[in-house]
Amino acid sequence: MTLTELQYIVAAAQERHFGRAAERVFVTQPALSLAIKKLEEELGLTIFDRRQNRIELTAIGKQIVHQAQRVLEEAEQIKILATQGKDHLNGPLRLGVIATVGPYILPDLVPQLSARAPKMPLELEENLTLNLTGMLKNGKLDVIMIALPFDEPAIVTQALYDEPFKVLVPTGHPWQKKKLIDSRQLGSEKVLLPHAGHCFRQQVLDACPELSRSDAEGWQGNSLETIRQMVASGLGITVMPSSALTPKYDSARLVAISLAKPVPGRRIGLAWRRGFTRPRVIDTIRDAVHALKIPGLTMVTH
Repeated sequence: MTLTELQYIVAAAQERHFGRAAERVFVTQPALSLAIKKLEEELGLTIFDRRQNRIELTAIGKQIVHQAQRVLEEAEQIKILATQGKDHLNGPLRLGVIATVGPYILPDLVPQLSARAPKMPLELEENLTLNLTGMLKNGKLDVIMIALPFDEPAIVTQALYDEPFKVLVPTGHPWQKKKLIDSRQLGSEKVLLPHAGHCFRQQVLDACPELSRSDAEGWQGNSLETIRQMVASGLGITVMPSSALTPKYDSARLVAISLAKPVPGRRIGLAWRRGFTRPRVIDTIRDAVHALKIPGLTMVTH
């Protein structure tokens, strides 16, 4: 058993196709298939079920690939320790961020991280929680920034900040001059929310039961920015996190209104695999986030 063979089975598991896996690891498909077959014979079991156009992991294959991923990560860490003098902040960081956080936090967070860790360039991935979770588990991402709670096996989390939600209405709306809105009133309005794949949508529905009961599947947008423009056009109203309603997003066509207590909101935190070998990275991201001056955010200290 070699690290190369482990690399091959991990690539094949992620691609679900020997040809694409071979391209990914820069070998021919016959060479990759032969190496995987040799490993299966050595272990005395089948890692992959071969089908006409794709491959699937067997039950034991899933466990073996999971362990292989851990072995490869540990082996990679040996290289990092050797070449970087045990400096956790030296080398790229693959950071995933949910789509309702990235546009509003990253412009302030990236400069903070660059100042604190100038030798740690960021490979950024903005995506839905479900997709980021898969990428974190299979080692394509090192750390993700998501909404909590986040309960996944072998994943560690740490809270960063809390932020309240606010209502956004178009200029001329009957609520325009209100100081506070009771979340129960949302049920009587046409409320635009992100598509079901966004965890933010479910957070709003959970926090506003009246809205959940009246929720219409047709009133959905691909992003908060798309929804913002739909509201500005007069199609309806929406609920947004405070970070998306800072002064830089002020518009003469829109009015943001606070929600009455208990104010709905969300908690944002970091998640990483248990055994992540660069713990100083987590501390550095946390400290950088806590240094942000974004209105509406309440930092969670431990």
